[in-house]
Amino acid sequence: MLYNALAKGSERVKQERSVNKAGYLKESYHYFHLKDTAGQELDFHFHDFDKLVILISGRVDYRVESSVYELKPWDVLLVKHHTIHKAEIDKSQPYERIIIYLDRRYFESIMPEAKLMDCFDIADRHGRHLLNAAPEQLKELKSAIERYEALRGDERFGALAMGETMIIQLLIHISRLSEVEPGEAESSYDPKIQQVLSYINENFRSELCVDELADRVFLSKYHFMRLFKAQTGTTVYAYVRQKRLMNAARLIREGVPAQKAAADSGFGDYSAFHRAFKESFGTSPGRLKK
Repeated sequence: MLYNALAKGSERVKQERSVNKAGYLKESYHYFHLKDTAGQELDFHFHDFDKLVILISGRVDYRVESSVYELKPWDVLLVKHHTIHKAEIDKSQPYERIIIYLDRRYFESIMPEAKLMDCFDIADRHGRHLLNAAPEQLKELKSAIERYEALRGDERFGALAMGETMIIQLLIHISRLSEVEPGEAESSYDPKIQQVLSYINENFRSELCVDELADRVFLSKYHFMRLFKAQTGTTVYAYVRQKRLMNAARLIREGVPAQKAAADSGFGDYSAFHRAFKESFGTSPGRLKK
């Protein structure tokens, strides 16, 4: 069967929360198959690893950067590392999904010519994070998942290595999905909010004023703020701050001094940046660099 027992589901939810809270992936990949009614609702967040979501059943909207997607059974969602996202779950229905965390550097190093992770780059570049499988592709996708899950718990020699090759096969199927021309756009943001989000994503390092953003889409300040919160689930200030923190974290990991990373990401006050950074990531900029 394609789903785990309900009792195992709650245990895996705890595991997923643990990985999310830490914000790091210490394996080449981590595979979850979860089924519950409550789901897991995190505020806007991002990971250092790439994330693959396959909906099996239930109703969920995924907000990914400046787009929101209504997932249907067997839709595939690609969330590249450092991409802000949030799941909004209808708790009235059982929510079953497969989530895979992927260490990009590992999969790029073992088969560089295969370009296994390019599908995440394409999704990020074109803002097309949701993929739909044609009937024949769906059959191949389900078969790959069934083969992998049949191997889980197998302690025989070579089982772990075999499981990893099956994850690679799954990534190949996903990459083939990303080659298909997109159909009707799935994003359901209000066009005005879509415009503002795109502007923020390109200009978050600069000084951004709510009045100016509202003027760009010809809305009053208070109507704009209400619409932004209703559409994204967060405030303008919180969204911009998270974008800046995300960029600063990336720069610090690349070796940029923390103070310069803060300034280059739009923070004028380093002490305020340090507090916000520790609150968001649970660690200081100095520790992240180490």
